[in-house]
Amino acid sequence: MNQYLALLRGINVSGQKAIKMASLISLCQKIGFEEVTTYIQSGNICFKSANKDIEKLTLLLQENIKQEYNFDVPVLIIKHRTLEEIYNNLPFKNIDVASEGNKVLVSFLSTQPDQEKITHLLSYVKAPEKLSVDKQALYLHCPNGYGKTKLSNNFVENKLKVTATTRNLKTIVKLIALLKV
Repeated sequence: MNQYLALLRGINVSGQKAIKMASLISLCQKIGFEEVTTYIQSGNICFKSANKDIEKLTLLLQENIKQEYNFDVPVLIIKHRTLEEIYNNLPFKNIDVASEGNKVLVSFLSTQPDQEKITHLLSYVKAPEKLSVDKQALYLHCPNGYGKTKLSNNFVENKLKVTATTRNLKTIVKLIALLKV
């Protein structure tokens, strides 16, 4: 069995695209995902599947969400070890997860962006913020808080021309722990 993490973008935000986690777990089980668990209401699904084709798993989940709830939800599925690699490649060292974990964010990108677009995005970074992109992960450190930065998920998507979904470091650490169970 392969362990995966499905990241849903934009559900349960300000009453939009509301999905109850119990319903989402049931849907995932119905389509063949095993040992399904969710973490918080923002669309983090840990599951196992014998299927090794991430693209097919992604389409299967997206299509079934559309059928079940009547709205489109971008879905990004990654392997457990990919999440660990993204965490291990965190460019900001000496971050205390307990006190600063909500000020360090990772945006999971649908594709690797062009270097020209990354360079353009970097021009919007305002000190003391730091931003780094590694393959399909964008790392953002906002010492003043994510709510104070211009570099929101929507802004990143617009500038890089990719689909992105963002999680803070506290959530990533918790998801890694859940996937180790």
